Amino acid sequence: MTGSQAAERRERILGAAVRQRLLDPDDAVLAAFVDLDGVAASVEALHRAFPPSVQALHAFAAKANCLVPVLEELRTHGMGCEAASPGELAQALAAGFAPERIVFDSPAKTRADLDRALALGVAVNVDNFQELSRVDEILAVRSSTSRIGVRINPQVGSGDIAAMSTATATSKFGIPLEDDGNRERLLDAYRDRPWLTWVHAHVGSQGCPLDLIAQGIAKAVTFAEKVNSDLGRRQVIGIDIGGGLPVNFGSDEPTPTFDEYVARLQAHAPALFSGYFQVVTEFGRSLLAKNGFTAAYVEYTKTSGGRPIAITHAGAQVATRTVFMPEAWPLRITAHDPAGALKHEDVVPQDIAGPCCFAGDLIAQARPLPRLAPGDIVALLDTGAYYSSTPFHYNSLPDPAVHGVRIDADGNVRFRLLRPAETAQHVLARTGGWIRAHPTGPGAP
Repeated sequence: MTGSQAAERRERILGAAVRQRLLDPDDAVLAAFVDLDGVAASVEALHRAFPPSVQALHAFAAKANCLVPVLEELRTHGMGCEAASPGELAQALAAGFAPERIVFDSPAKTRADLDRALALGVAVNVDNFQELSRVDEILAVRSSTSRIGVRINPQVGSGDIAAMSTATATSKFGIPLEDDGNRERLLDAYRDRPWLTWVHAHVGSQGCPLDLIAQGIAKAVTFAEKVNSDLGRRQVIGIDIGGGLPVNFGSDEPTPTFDEYVARLQAHAPALFSGYFQVVTEFGRSLLAKNGFTAAYVEYTKTSGGRPIAITHAGAQVATRTVFMPEAWPLRITAHDPAGALKHEDVVPQDIAGPCCFAGDLIAQARPLPRLAPGDIVALLDTGAYYSSTPFHYNSLPDPAVHGVRIDADGNVRFRLLRPAETAQHVLARTGGWIRAHPTGPGAP
């Protein structure tokens, strides 16, 4: 899809949303949209990128969009699911994923978390030696059908965004492969545990170049080969290579592509494609980000210090990373009239501010856009992952509705509610209001 086609599609969706009052200046001032046709195309591109020689389970990283209907949609397209918390595991199960198609990756699993995952038969990636001891204790009293592996840190370095780089020398994730004695200790761990049959590595995501990611995966493959060689048996049968394909937030172009990612893997880790190892991937942002946007009404406009400011209903509560780390997470913004049509007037540098009660709640500063007026709509692009699906409850602002969208061959826009908008009663319920309403209920003194 070209940039102009993508822009036309968003404009069509916005117009339909306004007509159907999914966006309304009184009742629905903020809403998010997930293009389900685009999601299907992205999943197809991922599956197509890996050659038939690879027996691969592509597990969607639930953290990227944990809405159960979204996970369910991905399941229907042949995806598995990666969960990094007990909540995400519950969401994956609620979305209908079979346990053997779920990977549990939390770096802080409790004994209860491990016990449940192993009882279900969910794949488990062990983060550290202490966690491995807990797994020993559980398996000493009962068996499990779970695929169990160890997450190693290949320690290949950082990308441009340190917070998104998980294979640095001091990363909190996994067992650092190059620290003194760890390689030998890991080999002993596999030797003593025939049920330890997988290796997991994840280098990072946004800001990480493809060659850095591929170099980290190559070290994981080399380690798996050494385990099998030293043990004289094919014990490690699979490599979980994580996800982390960066997203281009600067245009509608979906770059880098899954094909480019696989080409770098083939260059750095050709053994991954030999058919000797099964493969699990854990992509998230790269499947969803460009297939969604967030729309908000402009409530007021003003000028301060000579600069125009548009006060909108989209701020830190739905664009947390952009507000707090704007240099690392800039978003494209488009300006629309009250009917959803793109505005084409001469552009003016203006601040796009959110509704949160702190001065830094800015989506963009001095952004050249057609001059906005009250009642206009701004669209925050590439927000299908992480943004509205994982809101920040500052000022007790309600979570916005999230709508799935499809456009049929005749151009008809059809919406599917993925998450309803919160009401004041919902906000009260999640902030303890139920205790006041039900003083003798659970938790009452």
